[in-house]
Amino acid sequence: MPKICPDKLQSIQVLEGDGKSVGMPVIAKDKIVAIDEEKRSITFELIGGEVTKYFKNFNATLQADTSTIKWSLEYEKASEDEPNPHSHLDFLVNMSREVDAYLLKP
Repeated sequence: MPKICPDKLQSIQVLEGDGKSVGMPVIAKDKIVAIDEEKRSITFELIGGEVTKYFKNFNATLQADTSTIKWSLEYEKASEDEPNPHSHLDFLVNMSREVDAYLLKP
């Protein structure tokens, strides 16, 4: 991913386990909390970093089929004054587009 989206991800480091099992941290700020092979989805929980200042909990789910992907966010704001996480969703959508362009390169 850092090779595909260097402006968004500088590095990825697996801290524990194999990096693809439920409950194992994937990168310093996220961990996988659910994998549904039948629905072709994976859910990440943000466990640290800037986002935890504004949200009590924050999960992002990626669901894929043969031609599309869908991101959904579930979150609880730390206070009602916090804005909705539109910038987080924009980040995920833009990163997905960069991955798509990379995979479709000749």
